[in-house]
Amino acid sequence: MKEIRAIVRPNRLPLLREALRGIPNFPGLTLLKAEGFTAPAAVGKRTVREELTDYTPKIMVTVLADDDMVEEIRNTIIMICSTGQIGDGIVWTVPIATMHRIRNGSDMLAEPEPAQNKLTKGGG
Repeated sequence: MKEIRAIVRPNRLPLLREALRGIPNFPGLTLLKAEGFTAPAAVGKRTVREELTDYTPKIMVTVLADDDMVEEIRNTIIMICSTGQIGDGIVWTVPIATMHRIRNGSDMLAEPEPAQNKLTKGGG
């Protein structure tokens, strides 16, 4: 199990969402608002004011996925979010050592949770 994290331009999100939903068995994603700036050496000479106010709005996308899905998800993020310009963002992968369901504390990496009837008490 891995966590795929990406910092992307907000205007790429609708296309990314559509592309990721097209991947069979896509597990879902979490979005966080983020701000940041690129390495100063990549931009060139700037004024002090620009240095202090150059935070750019971004979106952090996180996806928890089985190892066999990581490459397809990462490649989709790169393909959809790339404009060829500085500031397109980055994508990286982090191994997941443990993962537990908050609802019942079950270890999600040990064994898959048995299918539950969605009509039972609690609704799943």
